Amino acid sequence: MAFEQLRAQIAMLMDEIADRPGDEHELQESLREKLAEMKALGLPLPADLVAFEAALEDDLETDPSENIYPDARPQGA
Repeated sequence: MAFEQLRAQIAMLMDEIADRPGDEHELQESLREKLAEMKALGLPLPADLVAFEAALEDDLETDPSENIYPDARPQGA
């Protein structure tokens, strides 16, 4: 039963991520918590969600100006 509840909660989180792109950090933390909960219960972690969480982490670490002004980066960067 816990597995199905966590899957439903993760599905709702994914919908929130799609609907609220400005709240990525908060939603990433929620996703990370759900994955940790699954791991603590000994449940398998869905590889696609683990990869998605890692991609969110990479996006949050990227300087936003690199996405807005890609040609404004100093030469050699």
